[in-house]
Amino acid sequence: MTFGHGTAMYVGAVLGTGVIALPALAAEAAGPASLLAWLALVLLSAPLAGTFAALGARYPDAGGVSTYARLAFGEHAAAVVGWWFYLAVPLGAVPAALFGAAYVSAAAGGGAVTTTVTAAVLMAVVTAANAVGLQVSSRLQLVLAGLLVLLLVVSVGLSLPHADLDNLRPFAPHGWTAVGSAGALLVWSFAGWEAITHLAGEFRRPRRDLPRATGAAVVIVGTLYLLVAFATVTVLGPGAARTEAPLGELMALGLGGNARWLAAGAAVLLTLGAMNAYYAGAAKLGAALGRDGALPRALAGGSMAGEVPRRSLAVHSALSFVALAVVVAAGVGAQPVVLLTTGSFVAVYALGVAAALKLLPRRGVGRAAAMTAMVAVAALLLMSGPYLLWPLAVAGAALLYLRLNRRRRAARVEEDRPASVAEPG
Repeated sequence: MTFGHGTAMYVGAVLGTGVIALPALAAEAAGPASLLAWLALVLLSAPLAGTFAALGARYPDAGGVSTYARLAFGEHAAAVVGWWFYLAVPLGAVPAALFGAAYVSAAAGGGAVTTTVTAAVLMAVVTAANAVGLQVSSRLQLVLAGLLVLLLVVSVGLSLPHADLDNLRPFAPHGWTAVGSAGALLVWSFAGWEAITHLAGEFRRPRRDLPRATGAAVVIVGTLYLLVAFATVTVLGPGAARTEAPLGELMALGLGGNARWLAAGAAVLLTLGAMNAYYAGAAKLGAALGRDGALPRALAGGSMAGEVPRRSLAVHSALSFVALAVVVAAGVGAQPVVLLTTGSFVAVYALGVAAALKLLPRRGVGRAAAMTAMVAVAALLLMSGPYLLWPLAVAGAALLYLRLNRRRRAARVEEDRPASVAEPG
């Protein structure tokens, strides 16, 4: 991948589906004060992004954060953080696909059936793109990123003349503590800085291009998030908390008439961009975990740069479809699934930043970013609260797998050992 491909991957992974629905969910939680949560997370994301870029440039491996944890703390930590990420992506794919599919359903009609079918189609398209190979996937990402940035800039630019600063009052209708609640939701919008580390080995010049791509993505993503959030609050006013399609409302005001299909197109682009980046990263990670013994050895194919990890991708895709079926059958909303997913990503951040503090040179820029990021991660852990129980359970499962796998290997060695010959006596 080149600098442009890497920037597009980052923009797709981080910008993603958060911009489709979360401005409205955050406004519902904290009112106009949700803008403070957006600003705080934009500022906090810069040291996080810098930390993972420094690690990726120094240790370009498909294992990503799992590799950094192994180098810093050993195989148990590597397995735990690898499982956190690998299992979080199929879970997170569900609300991501449903967010985008809801816009299609709003435009085409059909209700829950259209939403579910569209979500499944989005998952299938991203799986197919990654099965062909990362070169095709990264080129697709470059096109998607360019289109979605253009759509967002046009939508916000045309809607801002309708902004009313009176909509900023009362600024904190639910109290200042609600800003923290909004922030816990918005972690979803800023997860992704660790995702591209799994693809660091695919860059032509990772030491040069990965940090540059990260810096460009931080500026692009931060600016777009703040613009969309500000427009949502000041243009839509109190209605922002009641809409499921804030981007569609902004487009309708800016363009006039019925903009549902244009909004649906933007939502599909955002969804495909985010899912494409995460599927690519998770598939590479699964292959690396299989290579390192943290997952079955059968998944190890494709862990090397330039290879396609099709078996890992197939398992990941199957888990995504199963998760979609469970969520639809249970009838739970997107919010609890989002919070479960962000709990896992916050845990990944915590162990990844801890590894950075141990691995990166003491006087380097990356080390300074990691020290700042640790403060940010501590705040995110507090905001995640009970949703950290999910990564805790996954950690237990990962450690149990390692223990059972070690026993199986020991038993196999014992079976292969030739029987000792009894001495004559």
